[in-house]
Amino acid sequence: MKISVPRETHPGECRAPLTPESAAKLVKLGAELEVEAGLGLAAGYSDEAYAKAGAILTTDRQTLLRGGEIVLRLRKPPIDEIPLLRPGSIHASLLDPFQEKDLIAKLAERDISAISMELVPRTTRAQKMDVLSSQANLAGYVAVILAADHANKIFPMMTTAAGTILPAKVFIIGAGVAGLQAIATAKRLGGKVTAYDTRPVVEEQVKSLGAQFLKIDLGETGQTKDGYAKALTEEQLGLQREAMRKICAESDIVISCAQVFGRRAPVLVTAAMLDAMRPGSVVVDLAVESGGNVEGVVPDAVSDRRGVKIVGHGNLAGRVPLHASQVYGGNLVALVTEFWDKKTNAFVLNLEDEIIKGCLVTHGGKVVNEKLLNK
Repeated sequence: MKISVPRETHPGECRAPLTPESAAKLVKLGAELEVEAGLGLAAGYSDEAYAKAGAILTTDRQTLLRGGEIVLRLRKPPIDEIPLLRPGSIHASLLDPFQEKDLIAKLAERDISAISMELVPRTTRAQKMDVLSSQANLAGYVAVILAADHANKIFPMMTTAAGTILPAKVFIIGAGVAGLQAIATAKRLGGKVTAYDTRPVVEEQVKSLGAQFLKIDLGETGQTKDGYAKALTEEQLGLQREAMRKICAESDIVISCAQVFGRRAPVLVTAAMLDAMRPGSVVVDLAVESGGNVEGVVPDAVSDRRGVKIVGHGNLAGRVPLHASQVYGGNLVALVTEFWDKKTNAFVLNLEDEIIKGCLVTHGGKVVNEKLLNK
């Protein structure tokens, strides 16, 4: 079975869907693997390394796309490339399915079996395929490094002959995968960390990393069966913002990574909170690509509000492309391996399997995913 992997063309994207190491694993499975020349150059992987792994290199992108029985990507495909895909083929990548209805419709119209990597179920068996977690983990790390770079003070406490330097106070909003990694990274740098999440179940995880957990009584909250935070009511958001105002004012660094899957990110850090912060403070918004948690955040830029720097860069995982490509490629290989029939050397699209049911969005000329149909 032929697997085609085109180079990412989105402006500024340095990640690759496969590394030479993950390519070698697909070849070992028995796949005929063809990749576009330059696939991993921006992430630090040479064409020679892919060739050594057993992949066939090509400079003909259109023929590559037309020939793939499986097409693996990182980002969603440009709409103008969908007519190049082979009808009946399988396409796996991030698709942003809730926001890209026209794209999903085009994939269905072309009779593509499209797998949305965002929709891989959060189950024990599917954990190795969880792209959102693998990329969020790196984004949480990068967020802290960016905050340290833009801050006007250091993170750790230092006792010197000239006096004692107090540790930076770091407030992290949202204790999912990104938030927990941000906590761990800020602690490693020596910061005094406080974290908040609407899900009481994460309090133990926060404390295990050495951070304090901010408790706010919002009434009934919780998480979905996939582990995502449930959306709050406007009344709950108001109570939350009021309680967070004081701690934001006391913090040197605020990192917000609160997202609700499939919906616009809630605005949690308001203009009033920003105005209460000291000049020189830094706010990093990890949710900027889904609307942003910070009021007035400027996407893909660092803005200034009365001396408070607001970092609104998207694609933070893409700032460490070597490792981001490594783990993303591992996720894709895990998916392919899970459904690969070694006797026929082919990917078997098992429509009854819980993982395929969760992440398959189009098949047989129509949209088949229940989450999209019920949206």
